[in-house]
Amino acid sequence: MNSSVTLEWKAVCKVDEILPGTGVGVRLPEGQAALFRTRDGQLHALDNMDPFSRANVISRGLLGSLGGTRVVASPLYKQHFCLETGRCLEDETVSLTVYPVRLRGELVEVAVG
Repeated sequence: MNSSVTLEWKAVCKVDEILPGTGVGVRLPEGQAALFRTRDGQLHALDNMDPFSRANVISRGLLGSLGGTRVVASPLYKQHFCLETGRCLEDETVSLTVYPVRLRGELVEVAVG
């Protein structure tokens, strides 16, 4: 029996709407995602809700790296979350959902479902 989940890709914005080195909040059917474009053009999507403050603010966080790990720092309590895994560097029991993201032409798409 095949237990694979079918992902649906949702176009959320044009790539030029995300300045390099910043993030934007985007709506998904099940909530919000924080969509980031790194300075070298990579795209990452994480849950936008900060698990410590319960506010949708991760998209406003600062991008950087700690010990070779690319992270976003929450703008409220400053916890760092890995852009690739969603894991919180200060509390490994906490992590954000990571969404697959792709670029199709000029459109950024996030996988949902």
